[in-house]
Amino acid sequence: MPDLTEGVAAPNFTLPLDDGSTFQLSAELGWPVVLYFYPQDDSGGCRDENIEFSERAGAFAALGARLVGVSPDSLESHGKFRKKYGLQVPLAADPDRLAIEAFGLWKLKKLYGREFMGLIRTSFIIGADGRVVRIIKATRILGHAQKMLEALRAEVGRTPPK
Repeated sequence: MPDLTEGVAAPNFTLPLDDGSTFQLSAELGWPVVLYFYPQDDSGGCRDENIEFSERAGAFAALGARLVGVSPDSLESHGKFRKKYGLQVPLAADPDRLAIEAFGLWKLKKLYGREFMGLIRTSFIIGADGRVVRIIKATRILGHAQKMLEALRAEVGRTPPK
């Protein structure tokens, strides 16, 4: 699947959330959605990223945005992870990589000379109209949640054209 670009319609998907509910992107039309895709529950970087998003969950909500973390881990894994760290953000389970692949994030990666397929840590702001507004790859994990919050503030602050 080719990479998504800003301005295109976001691919619709439906995934279960760790709180027992279901998240369907198309049902969120009318307000912005911030999706952050991360590789694995309870790894160091993913823990730090989820804690930072959780610390800012209220600020995202104050801007009218729905915030959801997505990884290929199971609901059971998400539940343990969320409880262990007191995470405030709902986590979507995507073990079949439906959303991950639709968003073009399952790619060949290299680590210490070894190649493998994996998730490219990336976050998206989906506008109230369902279009991709911003795509930000997490080049540094620490500070990524704040970068997304600032991007959302800038987007929400824009005046729609008349």
